[in-house]
Amino acid sequence: MLTFNEQLHQLIEAALNEDIGDGDHSTLSAIPADAKGKAVLKIKQAGTIAGMQVAEAIFRYKEPSARFIAFKKDGDAMTAGENAFEVIANVHTILQCERLVLNCMQRMSGIATLTRQYTDRLKGYATKLLDTRKTTPGFRLLEKEAVRIGGGHNHRMGLYDMIMLKDNHIDYSGGLEMAIDRAWHYVQQVKPGLKIEVETRSLDDVKRVVAFGKIDRIMLDNFTPDQLSQALKIINGKYETEASGGITLENITDFARTGVDYVSVGALIHQAASLDLSLKAVIV
Repeated sequence: MLTFNEQLHQLIEAALNEDIGDGDHSTLSAIPADAKGKAVLKIKQAGTIAGMQVAEAIFRYKEPSARFIAFKKDGDAMTAGENAFEVIANVHTILQCERLVLNCMQRMSGIATLTRQYTDRLKGYATKLLDTRKTTPGFRLLEKEAVRIGGGHNHRMGLYDMIMLKDNHIDYSGGLEMAIDRAWHYVQQVKPGLKIEVETRSLDDVKRVVAFGKIDRIMLDNFTPDQLSQALKIINGKYETEASGGITLENITDFARTGVDYVSVGALIHQAASLDLSLKAVIV
């Protein structure tokens, strides 16, 4: 697998190619090629900032000698009126990178801010917050990085780093035990060490999975906190546990109070609203 920085390089390259096409004609027509300039990232909305390292990487991808002066770091609280960074570079670099930097930082900061609201509710509990694969195609790398910056934990990055047997896998396989057994044998033969998680939809499912074994984590899907407590008694610490479905800011502590190991919340990413930031030229 590629490293984070290698994947980020690919994302930046593809995004700039998408935006610039055969040329940034607005800039080419109005700004001399050798013009130097400075711009500042202005914060216009309170929250948790994310994407500072990504912004620096974008400018340096286009111009390695660009000067990037950070006033914030990823995960810091931000308030309207503050500045996040200054960049000093060729004006063409600044203008061609401007929209990509803003798109990344606004989206990432929205996700980090919402994630921080959830993780703040979990303070004092052992339960950890997970994201999901409900991400934007092509942008998962940075959406999941924003969750991490906000204090959450990344679940699977994709289909390749964990086996998760969900309802459709189970139904297509002919049932819980059949799906688990096939997955277990696959792991032994093809990818030893790959973890197996299985979704359960009832207390009866939980009993069957505990009796059968061969898994690492049990997902308890759409269980109420009371049902979750009953399920955890059946599991009795034999396997990792994850609650999923219907978990909100308003009820997350009810789930954490049960002692479940993880709660997964797709809304961290697909319900997050971008925050307001702007990149402004500094004329001296």
